[in-house]
Amino acid sequence: MNSLANELRHRITVQVMGPNRDEDNYPIEPIWTEYKKLWAKVTHLSGKDLIAAQANQSKVVARLKMRYREDITTEMRIIYKDKVYGIDSQALEDANTGYEYVTFLLSQGTEHV
Repeated sequence: MNSLANELRHRITVQVMGPNRDEDNYPIEPIWTEYKKLWAKVTHLSGKDLIAAQANQSKVVARLKMRYREDITTEMRIIYKDKVYGIDSQALEDANTGYEYVTFLLSQGTEHV
């Protein structure tokens, strides 16, 4: 397990979209708010992988690996090195026990701003 701790050396921020109605139920502009700061491993796709992803009409540009958790969803977004990434996949569990780590596919674009 120590090797996983060494691997997760990137500090990320997970954000969630705030409410779109105020306390009087009037519509308001929703804003992204910080949900958690976590340690993770962010791996950007290689040029070869990016070309293959684009051929499949995919917008995936990176993979995110973190300790196992169940509270991160595709409705959230990731901030890493001042760049915004959308979560494009459900959690992909590890092959060992399924409870050590999860991997998410990340995309980058204006829809996550």
